[in-house]
Amino acid sequence: MPRSAIHHQNQVLHYYRTLYRAWGPQQWWPAESRFEVIAGAYLTQNTAWSNVELALANLRKAKLLNIEGIRKVSLRRLERLIRPSGYFRQKAARLKTFIAFLDEQYGGSLDSLFAQPTGKLREQLLRLHGVGPETADSILLYAGNHPVFVVDAYTRRILERHGILSAKTEYEEIRELFQQALRPMVRRQEVLPASLAPPLPSGPRGAAHLPSVMSTAKRTALVQVYNEMHGLIVGVGKNYCGKSQPKCDECPLHPFLPSVK
Repeated sequence: MPRSAIHHQNQVLHYYRTLYRAWGPQQWWPAESRFEVIAGAYLTQNTAWSNVELALANLRKAKLLNIEGIRKVSLRRLERLIRPSGYFRQKAARLKTFIAFLDEQYGGSLDSLFAQPTGKLREQLLRLHGVGPETADSILLYAGNHPVFVVDAYTRRILERHGILSAKTEYEEIRELFQQALRPMVRRQEVLPASLAPPLPSGPRGAAHLPSVMSTAKRTALVQVYNEMHGLIVGVGKNYCGKSQPKCDECPLHPFLPSVK
C-alpha cells in the first residue's frame, strides 16, 4: 500500500478520535423505524435536513410513514405531503418505485430485503431510479445494519480543505478510504465510550440528536463506528465547514489543516 494511502487513513482515524472525544455519540440517524430511515434517505436528496423533517412530520401526521401507507396513498397526495422536501414530484415517484421493488422482490418485507448480502443488495438499490451511492449506502447502513460508509457533500468538502483528496475524487475511493481507516478499530477492539466526551451544556455537539428508536438500535461494532463517523462529519459540516463561510479557527479539526502544520 502506498505511504500516502496509509497516511490518509491515519488522518481519518485521528479525525474520528478527535471529534468523538469532543462531542461523543451523535444519535444519528434520528428515526423511529427502518422505513422512516429509508424515506428520509430519499427525501434528503438536494435539500436540508430541516426540510426533510417537515415532510416526514406530514407523513407521520397522516399515518402514512410506513410501507403500507406509501403503497396505498395516491401519488398526487404523496406529492403534497412531501412538498417541503423539494423536488417533491420526483421524490414521490421514487418512493413509490422503492415500494414496488420491495413488493416484487421481497414480498414487501424489510427483513427479507436486509437479509441479503451487502454487495448484492447495494447493486439492486443502485439500479432503482433516483438512487445514487449516498442514498443506497444510507439505507444499507442506517436501516439495514450493513457495514458501508456513507459519503456526503460534507465529507468531500472536509477532505478537500484538509488536502487529503481532490474535489474530483470518485465516491467509491472516498468510501474505501474511510472503511480501510476505521475497520482496524474494531479488530483492535478499540472502543471510545461516551464517558470520553465532556459534558457540553451549550454550544454545538456535532450533529447530535436526542436518542431515537433507530439511533439506539442494536448494531454490529463496525456499523456503529461508520455510523458515528458519518454523524460526526455531519456535525463538522453543519457547524463549521460551511460552503462559503467556514469557521476553521473554531473547529475541532482545525489543528489538522495543512496551513496549521
